[in-house]
Amino acid sequence: MTAKPKAAMASLVRPMIEPHCGDLDVTWFTSTEEAMEVAPHAEIGWFDMYDKDKMAAIISAATNLKWLNSIYAGVEHFPLEQLKSQGTILTNGAGLNSAPIAEFAIMLMLSAAKRSDVIFDNQRQHNWLETAPGTVEIDGSKALIIGYGGIGQQIAKKLSGFDVDVTAVRRTATGDSHVIGLDDWRDRLGEFDWVFVSAPATRDTRHMFGADEFAAMKSSAWLVNVARGSLVDQEALVKALNDKAIGGAALDVADPEPLPADHPLWDAPNCLISMHLSGVAQTRMFQRAAARFVENLKRYRGGEEMIAVADFDRGY
Repeated sequence: MTAKPKAAMASLVRPMIEPHCGDLDVTWFTSTEEAMEVAPHAEIGWFDMYDKDKMAAIISAATNLKWLNSIYAGVEHFPLEQLKSQGTILTNGAGLNSAPIAEFAIMLMLSAAKRSDVIFDNQRQHNWLETAPGTVEIDGSKALIIGYGGIGQQIAKKLSGFDVDVTAVRRTATGDSHVIGLDDWRDRLGEFDWVFVSAPATRDTRHMFGADEFAAMKSSAWLVNVARGSLVDQEALVKALNDKAIGGAALDVADPEPLPADHPLWDAPNCLISMHLSGVAQTRMFQRAAARFVENLKRYRGGEEMIAVADFDRGY
């Protein structure tokens, strides 16, 4: 009798996954120690953890992995070279949280437009404002979305309800007049009132937004970053905010995270920081992730193309 493939997964997903794992020998770990113990023997692994260093160490020990699943869309903290050399298939969480993250991006834009931060600060101080601190109107404004994957497309969909004129940036232009390529967006930065960043974190995208890009933006434009903090040169951003070179920045992400308490970005003018909460401001992430895993397990068994397979060379 052929031995069942060994799998290792967190007990958190057990109720949603176990009914579909009859032909697997699964260890449902409850601690990092248990995960580390079983990792070297697993053919299939799902080792997601909040502590990225521990997670990377456990995955590094999983030298027999044929398939690694993750709920994370960004995989820059994974030992990608090792996984590639092992021939491991890595399926990530791309698209799982696109809608709630896009909702968060729109919230940040609206907060910037109407300055809800100032309004609620005054509420806490029991001050009744006579004039609105934010008077920017969304209707008819122009937005650039850099990174037109699942999140970027959801942002565009939601912006359409506000009658915002959207231009999106992809690796290659599609022929659609509203979609441009990577070589075109910098020359057009001055056209937009809102610049959304939703691109993956790779070697190529690190500090893609710096002093030159801020100088090219409208002085009233806002940067909204729901991607990764590494895509923005924070020193250049702080200077742009202090110099009022741009209207402001609404940031769900920073570099590093958590942002140190004494970092100047906290107190930079017209800067809203939401502590990378967009990906956890949802209620059905694990249900979506479990459903995708079950579908991918079916495809893995059948040798079929799997959903959301990461590209090791691109890094996402």
